Amino acid sequence: MNVENAVYPKSTQLAALMALPESGPIVMLNLLKFRDRAEYKDGRATTLTGREAYMLYGEQMAPFVIARGGKMHFTGDMGTLAIGTVGELWDMVALMEYPSAKAFVEIATSQDVAAFGVHREAGMAGQLLIQCTQRI
Repeated sequence: MNVENAVYPKSTQLAALMALPESGPIVMLNLLKFRDRAEYKDGRATTLTGREAYMLYGEQMAPFVIARGGKMHFTGDMGTLAIGTVGELWDMVALMEYPSAKAFVEIATSQDVAAFGVHREAGMAGQLLIQCTQRI
């Protein structure tokens, strides 16, 4: 298995989400890896850690998603690896529900999110974002 952390989705990944049949809510599993120190593209000086910068983003993103019909199910720090082997664990996990895949793409690509998303980009070393659909 090849694992590649990224900060942004590829256009083909967004297209695959948009191609999903409208079948109701989806949950996005976020596996987050933070930079030691935040790095803003505009070169601003900061003493923030990557986690602190990401939290500035999260403080705005969660209510933004909730106001559009989403739900925050869980956020937490990664703990002990109980099964399997991986070179390096992610730092944090989050489960966020969206009304549909289309709603997720619209939210994630909105200009509002881009404005406060600078903190996400500054704080993250990489991420896996996995679309999940409840079966039971």
